[in-house]
Amino acid sequence: MSIPASNPASASEQAYLTVKELIVTGELPGGELVSEGDIAGRMDVSRTPVREAFLRLQVEGWMRLYPKRGALVVPIAPGEAEHIVSARWIVETASVRSVVRDERARTELLADLRSNLERQRGLVETGTAAEFSAADADFHRLIVRAGGNPLLDEFYTGLRERQRRMTAHSLIRDPGQISRIVDDHAELTDLIEAGDVDGFADAVEQHMNRVHGLTEGGRK
Repeated sequence: MSIPASNPASASEQAYLTVKELIVTGELPGGELVSEGDIAGRMDVSRTPVREAFLRLQVEGWMRLYPKRGALVVPIAPGEAEHIVSARWIVETASVRSVVRDERARTELLADLRSNLERQRGLVETGTAAEFSAADADFHRLIVRAGGNPLLDEFYTGLRERQRRMTAHSLIRDPGQISRIVDDHAELTDLIEAGDVDGFADAVEQHMNRVHGLTEGGRK
């Protein structure tokens, strides 16, 4: 991957996006110490844009910088999965409650979810864990966006990359669960079609807990 040295702003942004994606997909696992030189060599850029990217990622909580040693990829914190699942459950359930009151919104959402499910099924056969985690996040984001509350939509957007990281981590732990995830998503789609909000609330909680290995439940 080569970036023109004549455009440092572009190089810095690309370095930021690249390193963040490596963290989100688990290619740079939590607890690993990486250097500016390693990333610069990987991307064929100078260290300056990588340094700027590392600083930005530290501000966002993805990395912790140690002068002359490198940058530590911050692991998923104890309790973080439970908190994210709890927040997602609240937002997704509220969104479905709104959607089932609007027949047009529900019809449009069902079409979008089924299109996404087809993409997921294709990725089960030929995709990567990174691609699948993105499709998984998109599936749940569609539900929230259809709820029509821009504040919840914005809040949920802020969770997307952490959600993707958790899913990628779960798939690394248990690659065989991809098909089960797709089956769960199909069930959630059917429950939305039936207008069964309570059934959706129970099913999505079980789904998220199972995917992320939360034996005592992620919702507080």
